[in-house]
Amino acid sequence: MLRILSDTLTAADANQVTLLGLLDLSAAFDCVDHQLLLQRLRCDFGLSGTTLSWVTSFVTGWSQQVACNGQLSSMQLVQYGVPQGCVLGPGTVCHVHCRAQPCHCSARSQVPPVRRRLSDYVSSPVSAVHSAIKQFSRCLHDVEAWISASRLRLNPSKTVVLWLGSRHIIDKLDVHEVQVLSSTVKVDSSARDPGVVVDSRLTMSDHVVSVCRLAYYYLRQIRPVVQSMTVDAAKTLVQPCIASRLDYCNAVLHGITDNLLQRLQSVQNAAARLVTRTGRCEHVTQSVL
Repeated sequence: MLRILSDTLTAADANQVTLLGLLDLSAAFDCVDHQLLLQRLRCDFGLSGTTLSWVTSFVTGWSQQVACNGQLSSMQLVQYGVPQGCVLGPGTVCHVHCRAQPCHCSARSQVPPVRRRLSDYVSSPVSAVHSAIKQFSRCLHDVEAWISASRLRLNPSKTVVLWLGSRHIIDKLDVHEVQVLSSTVKVDSSARDPGVVVDSRLTMSDHVVSVCRLAYYYLRQIRPVVQSMTVDAAKTLVQPCIASRLDYCNAVLHGITDNLLQRLQSVQNAAARLVTRTGRCEHVTQSVL
């Protein structure tokens, strides 16, 4: 996400606009081919010996059966799929060599990930947005071919597309639909990936609003419980619910307005008051989180 925002802000400084597509993978975790995964770990990432044996032991040898009306089916060997949330996957889409240049498609990780969404983006001047859309479409066809070779499947109907750039440039655009493979996708004003809400004008206001809304929700839920807990126990409870959400991908918030920063600070102050039993009107001089 930092790479996307960095490239997008650089393009905006050059009076360019960026077309970002977040590509959805259908049943990403369930469709990983074990043998293909191990082959790419060995050939593309250089894993061998004990390390490769550990991974092989983890993904192979699984079996399953179905119970219905008190009857069990025969045991079947599981040859596809990894546990939900597993960092192992079929390989990074960074290896796709798109014919449309400059076009970037990436799933950033040091190990091959399974991601429900992959990022594809291209920048251009406002006067050349239609050419950028054509480049974007050609790159998508290359990505789809790579994904198909990896025995996965893109879901165009769940793909999110949005323009990114400065306010005065975004307001000049009149392209509201983009062809994504076999589907026509409407351009959104904001999108979430991965857990970061990016708005078309790059203000990060939608992300801050989302973080604050969720944090205050958890504060309301845990407030009755915290009253009967020690300060240390309350801190242990509040830390993963509030502080971790404020810290998540906080590097993307560099340069946000003071107003947005103050909203995040207010959440942290509210959490600190809850832990220390400090009144709403009392000043919080030091966060306990």
